[in-house]
Amino acid sequence: MTDPKLTVVVSSEKIQTRIRELGAQISADYPTGDLYFICILKGACFFLTDLARAMKRDVSLDFMGISTYGKEKSSSGEVRVTKDLDISIEGSNVIIVEDIVDSGVTLNYLMHVLDQRKPRSIRIAALLDKPERRLRPVHVHYAGFQIEDRFVVGYGLDHAEKYRNLDDVCALDPE
Repeated sequence: MTDPKLTVVVSSEKIQTRIRELGAQISADYPTGDLYFICILKGACFFLTDLARAMKRDVSLDFMGISTYGKEKSSSGEVRVTKDLDISIEGSNVIIVEDIVDSGVTLNYLMHVLDQRKPRSIRIAALLDKPERRLRPVHVHYAGFQIEDRFVVGYGLDHAEKYRNLDDVCALDPE
């Protein structure tokens, strides 16, 4: 990482250690039965991949595309589904896999949408959590790290589709 605008917030080593812990915890909480990880595209795909490999049991995967940011650094507040599930989640345990929980607007909306599909349970796993930014109530059951209110990129998180490929989570400081 050589960009002077970037400051490491969570190192790749800490990320991988915490993901192994989360995988063990989720595996213990759901030892049997159908378990679906619903990955919120695009940012959470890095977290999903490593979390799925950290699981001690079988897990099925599907993807949803949700848009609230566009190319801006703050949410528009308007949520729209850009890609829906390919499978039925009725009667299954579902864990929404998200890169970051910020305002809670997106996940509050998504929890409502998925609950109408009659899963056995729905929980949230997020790599990053910013609870002080909540505008809507959302409980993150499996949180990787709580972070302060800074705009972060890396490990799947982007700004205008850049920086996703960084191994670390970094704050993107203003120029």
